[in-house]
Amino acid sequence: MDGGTSSDTWYLLLLAMFMISFMLNFTDIPQRIQLWRFSSYVRRRLIQIDEVESDVRRRLISYLSKLNISTPKEVIDNFMNNYFLIEPVNIEPVDIIKRLSHLINVRDTNIKMYAEKYMPGLQKSERYNATVALEIASAINTVNKILKHYFKLGLKNNNWILLMQLALEMPNIIRIVNSYSKALDAFFSGVPIGDGAGPLLVRYLVGRAEPKYLAEDTVYYEVVVDGRKVYAVKAEGPGATVGKPGEAVEKLVEMLGGSVARIITVDAALKLEIEDTGEVAEGVGAAIGDIGPEKIGIERAATKYGIPLDAVVIKMSLEEAINVMTKDVYEGVLKALERVRRIISNICEGGSIIVIGVGNTVGVL
Repeated sequence: MDGGTSSDTWYLLLLAMFMISFMLNFTDIPQRIQLWRFSSYVRRRLIQIDEVESDVRRRLISYLSKLNISTPKEVIDNFMNNYFLIEPVNIEPVDIIKRLSHLINVRDTNIKMYAEKYMPGLQKSERYNATVALEIASAINTVNKILKHYFKLGLKNNNWILLMQLALEMPNIIRIVNSYSKALDAFFSGVPIGDGAGPLLVRYLVGRAEPKYLAEDTVYYEVVVDGRKVYAVKAEGPGATVGKPGEAVEKLVEMLGGSVARIITVDAALKLEIEDTGEVAEGVGAAIGDIGPEKIGIERAATKYGIPLDAVVIKMSLEEAINVMTKDVYEGVLKALERVRRIISNICEGGSIIVIGVGNTVGVL
């Protein structure tokens, strides 16, 4: 009796294991479990991003209201889905930089016209800061829509692999979205951000020298450093703008007849996880995070006259680059300033040097 019961138990156990093995290997139940698992995770993170977007929108409405904008909600709504950029044809590379530069200029002009229309009466710096705040809100809105698109696509096609990819990327995306949300405070208050390391260095280098207009939203200063003539270029502050450093350098080099001993670019650079914030590195080339037109302008000017091109970068994370400048980044600026002074002092006296402080000059005069 006991032996028969034991045999029946083993039989049922083996049958259950066989059925489970069959379902796991020859049905789509595992995929449906994975689909449910990853979709639940992504759905919770999308709710998080919705909350961030709503908070950004609320703060932006409050900020625009304080600037006496009568219809802040309308200003935000109209800006959200406009002013995207379609990149030029790249199958035919001839004059692609010229075409890209033209499209960027047209977009920038349209945005400035929009800001002047809907935000009249503001000072130039206030209008620029408000425009960047609108760009941040628009970027978060775009990221949110794209994520929801792929989420719905994964559910529609029962594609658990797509949802798994989304789930794996979500922590990093959430981190970036939160960073952009926090960055609004810097532009609301008009204080320097990490990306303003280059312009801030230039400001320290030139002291109280008076700026001279050189290109759109871009100025330069003439100073003497250790017996060398220095032409320092930066975006015109204190509004949030990066100016046109490439166009400015091309004009300045031509203005000097190509008689330039050195071009030094200074910019923020994304650090590796093993690197410390504020580390300074020195290399060769144009240190500028540009998609093409401005960077190639600097390179062409240097190449045309055989001018050595140096790069000095201050390391920081993405969060530190777009948020209020930290103490570590500030100390990195001071270290980079000493590097730039050393490079200048190694050049023969009487030579002319161009120093370009690349970056967003919000809060930096």
